[in-house]
Amino acid sequence: MHLLLIAFGYLSGSIPFGLLLARRAGVDVRAAGSGNIGAANVARSASAGLGVATLVLDVAKGATPVALARWVATDDVAAAAGLAAFLGHVFPLFLRLAGGKGVATALGVLAVLCPPAAAAGVVAFVVVFAACRYVSAASIAGALAATVVVFTLSYPASVVGAVSVMTLVIVARHRENLNRLRAGTEPRFVLKKQAAPSK
Repeated sequence: MHLLLIAFGYLSGSIPFGLLLARRAGVDVRAAGSGNIGAANVARSASAGLGVATLVLDVAKGATPVALARWVATDDVAAAAGLAAFLGHVFPLFLRLAGGKGVATALGVLAVLCPPAAAAGVVAFVVVFAACRYVSAASIAGALAATVVVFTLSYPASVVGAVSVMTLVIVARHRENLNRLRAGTEPRFVLKKQAAPSK
């Protein structure tokens, strides 16, 4: 049962909602903008509405396996299922392991596993994003803030371990963004402009 819950987490995380939604608008997000399948690139490359939909679904695919595992098993299994969902998004089975950066899916995991950490992550993201309009910097700040809260509140080792791994992977997946931030070439977040209706 425990292995099935973890497998369900990975398969849930592997669903590339951003790619599927953007494709409905005729956009392959892997070949547009940053090339990422996450909500920010969908919003930039397809539309704000599809970006929001991607965000909601990516959060849900992280939260659902954790909620199910907590209901039928233990917090340790829930942490493992949540980590599996996160890794499924980053290394999805359906896209030959070439996935997104995992921020929204990690938020879904945290929202069920440790809500105070999720709240801290959201606050840090909003504050940093409002200050600089860099999604990458805001994402890293959110992940680090969530990790600090998890350690501060003395969550079980399984939760601390899962959150620590997610944070390390998120930072590693943003290494190119960090290089661009240091070089001053990282683009600020700008929504895709809608084409004017033809007369």
